[in-house]
Amino acid sequence: MTDAPTDAPTDAAFDEAQAYIDQMAATRGYVLPYHKLMARADLPVLKAANGLVAAAYTNQRRLSRATKELCFITSLTVLRAAPGHIASHIRVALDLGVSPEEILEAIEIALPEAGVVAFQHGFEIWAEVVGAEPLEPTVAVHGKT
Repeated sequence: MTDAPTDAPTDAAFDEAQAYIDQMAATRGYVLPYHKLMARADLPVLKAANGLVAAAYTNQRRLSRATKELCFITSLTVLRAAPGHIASHIRVALDLGVSPEEILEAIEIALPEAGVVAFQHGFEIWAEVVGAEPLEPTVAVHGKT
């Protein structure tokens, strides 16, 4: 019979990880699933990664937070990032007062650089988050999409 691992999380380690993930959520306005998992699995690496994000994104420098969100939305669209990741930045932008139309314009920037498929990825996420209503044709069409 073996003893319990010596590196099992302690109550103090759990409390530190919980406080850190709460602070991240308050600063960013969201946390991603991998943040939640890394807080328990490897807090020092999460802190290091978050330090880079803070320097480039969450710390106030020259660009406004709203401008940074639009940059993130565009770059994540081009990269075809996970829908939840793009949606979280769209929601933060909306919370900051960015209009749905301004966010769409940022996504449209993907068209000339990354093409229609990348644009459609971001557009579909945008449409879901903002509750965009489609306009259906009144003439016969082939198939349903």
